Amino acid sequence: MWAGPILDLMDEKETARAAVREFLTTRRARVSPTDVGLPPSGTRRRVKGLRREEVALLAGVSPEYYVRLERGKATGPSAGVVEAVARVLRLDDDERAHLGRLLAALTPAAPKRSRSTAKDLVTPGIRVLLDSMDHLPAVVFNGRFDLLAANALGRALLAPMYDLPGRTNSARFLFLDEPRARDLFPEWERITADTVAMLRIEAGRHPDDPDLTELIGQLATRSTEFRTRWATNDVRIHRAGTKTFRHPLIGEVTLPYETLGIDSASSQILSVYTPQPGTPEADAIRLLASWNADDRRNNNPTAGARGNPED
Repeated sequence: MWAGPILDLMDEKETARAAVREFLTTRRARVSPTDVGLPPSGTRRRVKGLRREEVALLAGVSPEYYVRLERGKATGPSAGVVEAVARVLRLDDDERAHLGRLLAALTPAAPKRSRSTAKDLVTPGIRVLLDSMDHLPAVVFNGRFDLLAANALGRALLAPMYDLPGRTNSARFLFLDEPRARDLFPEWERITADTVAMLRIEAGRHPDDPDLTELIGQLATRSTEFRTRWATNDVRIHRAGTKTFRHPLIGEVTLPYETLGIDSASSQILSVYTPQPGTPEADAIRLLASWNADDRRNNNPTAGARGNPED
């Protein structure tokens, strides 16, 4: 009667421990002894980067304790110890936050974090906001990169993504429709690296999300490119930036974008492409709007539709 829940808890604990172990191991491999002021070793090193005992020495903890920490078996490491290890491993802000979430998942008192499909619903107010931005492409996606909604220009800009069957998801498009994704995104290598790094953050936030687990499993099974990037354990949060498109209607254009968190509980992000008025990029978006309007007038059933067909 109780075996199922107990085994589930054991599986979750082992998954959390594996996540800590893989993350710290890959971060340790990036740092050489000379990077942290240690003399070069006179003997052949058997590991890439720092040894565990070297991390322990520099962080001011015992080697035994660091081994337990890296294996996910240290109980409630203090903030000071975590910060010392992060400093030795030269973690950036995103990586420090990610490590904190991974360790928190091992804490017995940590609440079970689950997701609900209801949290992926876009509120009526956000839909009004999307439709009000009729001169800027705008989309809403969640931490799994499901495209939850888009205004007419946003859908027109990302139109090739909607051709894959099933749930519209930019990570699936990038890795499972790679030839077309490379056509749409000339900077495919950078965009895919960023996408995987952001999926790593989401996996740390919601380790028990079945939809995320299914997505990662699907990508890992079907894409060597995804598996290679996933194995790096790199992490990155959503930020503003630029993205280059090679669009079938408006040609190649580099657009700045801003990202706004809508709801931290659901990891929903509003992304708006924001070319400056009077620039060639703004002219390209106006041209896209004109093409889109013509298609809608000609009763094209797919052009300018709002959101995901599953909404």
